[in-house]
Amino acid sequence: MRGISVLGATGSIGQNTLDLVRRSPGMFRVVALTGGRNIDRLAADAVEFGAEVAVTCHEELFAPLRARLAGSGVEAAAGQAALVEAASRPADWVMSAIVGAAGLLPGLEVIRRGGTLALANKETLVCAGALVMRQVAEHGATLLPVDSEHSAIFQALTGEDMAAVERIVITASGGAFRDWPLEKLAAATVAEASSHPNWAMGQRITIDSASMFNKGLELIETREYFGIDPARIETVIHPESLIHALVGFRDGALMAHVGAPDMRHAIGFALNWPERRPLPVERLDLAKIGQLTFRAPEAARYPALAIARAVMETGGLAGCAFNAAKETALDGFIAGRIGFLDMAVVVEATLDRMSAGPGLQIAGFDLDMVLETDRDARRVAGEVMGLRD
Repeated sequence: MRGISVLGATGSIGQNTLDLVRRSPGMFRVVALTGGRNIDRLAADAVEFGAEVAVTCHEELFAPLRARLAGSGVEAAAGQAALVEAASRPADWVMSAIVGAAGLLPGLEVIRRGGTLALANKETLVCAGALVMRQVAEHGATLLPVDSEHSAIFQALTGEDMAAVERIVITASGGAFRDWPLEKLAAATVAEASSHPNWAMGQRITIDSASMFNKGLELIETREYFGIDPARIETVIHPESLIHALVGFRDGALMAHVGAPDMRHAIGFALNWPERRPLPVERLDLAKIGQLTFRAPEAARYPALAIARAVMETGGLAGCAFNAAKETALDGFIAGRIGFLDMAVVVEATLDRMSAGPGLQIAGFDLDMVLETDRDARRVAGEVMGLRD
């Protein structure tokens, strides 16, 4: 029986992971579950799966979590240090599904003990890709991508030589506003941005999909994980969300991963890797689907893509600053402080300010430098955002 932990268990990725575990009785033993403010869900899952420990990242919720777990035999804990401690507990496989930069430290803890980390937290590679990949090699850890696009790339590359790869194409649904008139975008509301046409996801990632900041993160993640030149990474709008990524080879062949828009594809592949096991996902009827459509992303509609490409060219700590500024701008949009289009303006202005002086082009950075850049970028983005209030 394999021991597993799920970091970010109460979110959509975490819940889909537990759904697969629930459907495989006797195969997995749950070590740790972590979550945020939904302590009712966290406690219920911890009791159902007999977890060793349940952790909320919010220290003020420790008492109610402990009360809900009273008599269950499940240990309760809270706070950032408790998250890292949960990640350090021996487990054969750990899902990293914490949203945002908060997933970096627990993920690194799994890597440092040579564990297998299923990475749904794209910010880990965006903020500290070079550091993370060095740590993976140094400690003999296994890093499995769980973003649907990167899982698709990983699968298409199985048995292939990276030297033969000519390009990688990641697809994007286009989000909630892919067909909106451009002149309406400035007035888009949080509620409108929070409705995805294809995927069932949390609010923050759904808004990031509408702005394509999510795809910008995925461009950077593709470069960091697969080590491919940014010029050979492409993005295409694919409204049906059935092809998740394609790998193009030097002989002109394109290998595509095709499947229903269900995150249990990528989660299940990582959970069962290196085997393939039956998964409770839709089997596509290609004749019923009839056709698949594609179009190039519009620069005016999705400025986040150009910003992400500039970040890849800069390298160093630019990805960390990009993510921190993006998270801060997203907070501002959700809170009603700035408009939908202002998010890209805030991120770009933050990167411009932080590129002055010593700048962000720092090779061989360490964790302290990553954390300092994250703090600085959030501060600068807050200052920029204040000017737009």
